[in-house]
Amino acid sequence: HGIAIGRHGLQGKQNLYEHSVRVPLLFAGPGVPAGQRRDALAGLIDIFPTLCDLVDAGIPDSVEGESLQPCLDDVEASVRDTFLFAYRHFMRGVRDGAGNKLIETAAAGQCHTQLFELSRDPWEQRNLAGDPIHAERVLLLRDELTSWRNDWDDTLAGHGADFWSQMEWAD
Repeated sequence: HGIAIGRHGLQGKQNLYEHSVRVPLLFAGPGVPAGQRRDALAGLIDIFPTLCDLVDAGIPDSVEGESLQPCLDDVEASVRDTFLFAYRHFMRGVRDGAGNKLIETAAAGQCHTQLFELSRDPWEQRNLAGDPIHAERVLLLRDELTSWRNDWDDTLAGHGADFWSQMEWAD
């Protein structure tokens, strides 16, 4: 996990491609089904509330993540419809539960949009963002990014402000 080693012309972890953001997350112990796999969208923010649920400790109101307990109990369950990503001041991305992923990059006054269907293109080689057939999907995922920006105030100077000021589509 994490190092591009030449994929997409990159060498490090400084990106939002699957080889850098998709990380195995393992739970084991009493009450956790053994030898099973889940494809639910999850992040580090979800580990603490999941552990609270697993030990019946109660999840504090201040916790912003979601317990993955429903996903452990049911292979088809999910706790969110989308997952959002950010890298420093120039990349934002969103992935939905259907495997569509949008990556927006803004650097040095240049903006670049990428859309991938991960179920058909797991290596993220075919950018669909410029294809008119996928224009509505780009708009829907951009709406998710804009909503996230507003909910989490991703406009702070030095990070989000630099990114969002370059996105012509963002209101």
